[in-house]
Amino acid sequence: MKEKYYITTPIYYPSGKWHIGTCYTTVICDAIARFKRMQGMDVFYLTGTDEHGQKLEKVAAENNTPTKEYIDKIVYELQDLWKLLDISHDKFIRTTDEYHKQAVQKIFTKLYEQGDIYKDTYEGKYCTPCESYWTDTQLVDGKCPDCGRPVEIMKEDSYFFRMSKYQDRLIDLLENNPEFLQPATRQKEMINNFLKPGLQDLCVSRTSFQWGVQVPFDTKHVVYVWLDALTNYITALGYGSDNQELFDKYWPCDLHMMGKEIVRFHSIIWPAILMALDLPLPKKLYGHGWLMLGSDKMSKSKGNVVDPVVLSEKYSVDALRYYLLREVPFGQDGSYTNRAFLNRINSDLANDLGNLVSRTTAMVEQYFGGIIPEPTGSTAFDSDLISICEGVYGNVEKYMDKLQVPEALESIWALNKRANKYIDETCPWVLSKDESKRDELATVMYNLCECIRFLATMLQPFLTSSAPKIMEKIGVTDKSLMTFDSIMKFGTMKAGNKVAKGDALFARINVEKEVAELEKIADLCKKEAEAKEQPKEVKKGNKTDEKKAVAENTITFSEIAIEDFMKIDLRVGSVVTAEKVAKADKLLNLTVDLGEGRLRTIVSGIAKWYTPEDIIGKSIVVVANLKPAKLRGIMSEGMILCASDEDDNLSIVAPIKTMKNGSEVR
Repeated sequence: MKEKYYITTPIYYPSGKWHIGTCYTTVICDAIARFKRMQGMDVFYLTGTDEHGQKLEKVAAENNTPTKEYIDKIVYELQDLWKLLDISHDKFIRTTDEYHKQAVQKIFTKLYEQGDIYKDTYEGKYCTPCESYWTDTQLVDGKCPDCGRPVEIMKEDSYFFRMSKYQDRLIDLLENNPEFLQPATRQKEMINNFLKPGLQDLCVSRTSFQWGVQVPFDTKHVVYVWLDALTNYITALGYGSDNQELFDKYWPCDLHMMGKEIVRFHSIIWPAILMALDLPLPKKLYGHGWLMLGSDKMSKSKGNVVDPVVLSEKYSVDALRYYLLREVPFGQDGSYTNRAFLNRINSDLANDLGNLVSRTTAMVEQYFGGIIPEPTGSTAFDSDLISICEGVYGNVEKYMDKLQVPEALESIWALNKRANKYIDETCPWVLSKDESKRDELATVMYNLCECIRFLATMLQPFLTSSAPKIMEKIGVTDKSLMTFDSIMKFGTMKAGNKVAKGDALFARINVEKEVAELEKIADLCKKEAEAKEQPKEVKKGNKTDEKKAVAENTITFSEIAIEDFMKIDLRVGSVVTAEKVAKADKLLNLTVDLGEGRLRTIVSGIAKWYTPEDIIGKSIVVVANLKPAKLRGIMSEGMILCASDEDDNLSIVAPIKTMKNGSEVR
C-alpha cells in the first residue's frame, strides 16, 4: 500500500487582483506534491478560497453586486491562474460550498454541546480587513499588527470558543515538538507573544453582518471566519458528512504550508479546535516569509504587485515557477525585482539548461546523424560526471524532506553546470576531427544525453512543461525512463534514440529592454490602484482652476503623445435613466446604452446644469475604457464628455447628427 501524503496551502481570500505573492505558496506546495508523487506516495493536495466575512459583504454592496456573484468572478480568475501555472491540486474547496457549510454547522454545534463554545458579550479591537480581534498589548501603535491598518472597537453578543482551556496543551505542543512548527523562529514567536502572556477565549460568531455560515441554533449569528475557514482542511476530506472515506484515509495532514502572517491562526487556533474535537493534529506546519517588492510586502492596496499572468505570457510559466522556487530563501522574506527575474532566466534557464540541451542535440545531429551512439570508449572525465548524476536524487531528496526547495534546485543545477563543464573538458569538436577518437566522441555524446535525461527527470516537479520537452529533444518516450528509479544508476537509457534540436527551451532576453517594459506595466498598475476615484481638479498648465473642479467626475489633462491619445476609447451613447445621487448635490446617477447589449452605470457631476428630465434620451459621448471608479458608493463605468467655459457654463458634448449607440468617436 502506498504511503499517504496530505499537503495544503491556506485558502485564499478573494479580495481583488491576484499577484505573484499569491502564487508563491501554491507553486512551492505543487512542487512538493509532484515530488512526493514521483516518490510513489499517494498524495492529496488541497487549495481553495475563504469566501465569508464582513469585508466581502461590504465591498460587494459597494459594487452593487450580490456577494456570491462578486466573489465568483474573482475565484474563477484564481482558478484560471492555477491552470495557467499548472498547479496539480487534487481538490479546490470554496467555503461557500454547501457541504462545507453543513460540516461547519455540525462542528459548531458539537463544540457548543460539549461546553467548548459559550455565549457572552464581546467588546474588543477588531481589524475588518484581517477579520481579527486584537488585545491592546498585541496592537502596534494602536493598529493591527498584521496589516498596519486602524482597528475599531466592536461590541456585540457573540459565541466564544474556550481556547484558554487548551493553553497548557498548546505550550507543551510547541515546546516539546520542535518539528511541529517550522522554522524555529515561528515557534518562539507563538510561545512568547501569544501563549505565555495568556491565551484568551476566541470570539467565534458575529451579528453585525450576514455573509457567513449561520449558527444553526441561533440564526442571528454567523460563524466567525477563522473557525469557518480553518476547518476546510477536514471538511474538504468529508469530515462531518455521510462519507468520511477521504478523511479516514488522509488525516492527519502531513504539511500545512502558509505565509508567516497567518501562522498564529494555524499553530494556535487550529490545533485548539482539533484538540476540542479530539482529532489528531497536523504533522507539520511551515510558515514561510513574504515575497517582497523592494522592502514592502506586495499589496493590492499599495499597487506594488506583479502580475503573474503577464510574466507567464511574456517569459513562460516555467520561468516564473523557477524564479519562485529558486530565488527566495525558504522560510525567510525574499525580494522580487524584474532584473533578478530576468537575470535568472538568462543565467540559469537559457545559458545553463537551455544551452546544454541545444549544444548536445546539435552535436549529436552533426556527428552521428541525430542518433544517440553507443558509449564504446572512455575519457578521463566520465567518472566524475557519472558520480554526480547518480548522487543527484539523494541530494535533492534530502533537501526536499527539509522543505529546502531552493537548495534542491541548486543541487540539480550543480549537475547542469558539471555537464556543461564536461563539454569544455572533452572538447567534442576536437574529437570529431580525429577518426581514432570516434569511440571517445560516441561516449561523450551518450554521457551528455544520459545526463540530460537525469536532469529532465529531476526537473519534472519544478519545470512542468520544460522537462517533457527536454525528454522529447533526446528522444525519450518510455515512461519508465522518466522515474526516480530510472536514475539510480547511470546508463539505463539505451543508445539509438533520435534527437531533435528544435527551438531553444529558453530564449536569451535583452534585460535592459525588458526591465523598462515591465516598469511601464508596473507604473500603470500603480496608477490604477491610486485612482480609486477620479480627480477633483482640472489643471491648466501649473495653475488650478477651482471653479472647474466639476464634482467628482473630471479628469486632469496634460500634453500627451498621439499614441497615448489613441488609447482613449470614445463612444456615442444615449441616456436611458437618470436620477440624483442621495446627499450629493452635484451628481447624477445615469444608465447609459453604448450598444454593448447591456446598460452601463455612469455617475456624472452635471446636476448643477442638467436635471434628470433634461438628460434622459440625450445623445452623449462617453470615455468607454476608463477604469471603473466608486463614487458615493456607486461604481461608475465611464465618463461623459462635457465642455465648460470661464463663466461656469457647461454643456454635454454630443454628435450633431444622430449616430448609432456604440459608434466610435475619432
